[in-house]
Amino acid sequence: MMPGIGPMEIVVVLAIMLIIFGPKKLPELGRGIGGGMREFKQSVTGTLPALAEQPESSEPAVTATAVEVSER
Repeated sequence: MMPGIGPMEIVVVLAIMLIIFGPKKLPELGRGIGGGMREFKQSVTGTLPALAEQPESSEPAVTATAVEVSER
């Protein structure tokens, strides 16, 4: 029988990840793993993502009025 993963093992794994990747790369790594898991789940279940589930971009959206103003 395999023993379960306890809180101490999770802390050790997180500490090793912090040392290897650094604090700046961990959020990017988490997003990448989460996105990969989400895509895998969708491919297995055969569901398509809804528009509301897609993450919003941090860049501001360009509107038609902003384009018209910048051209003048």
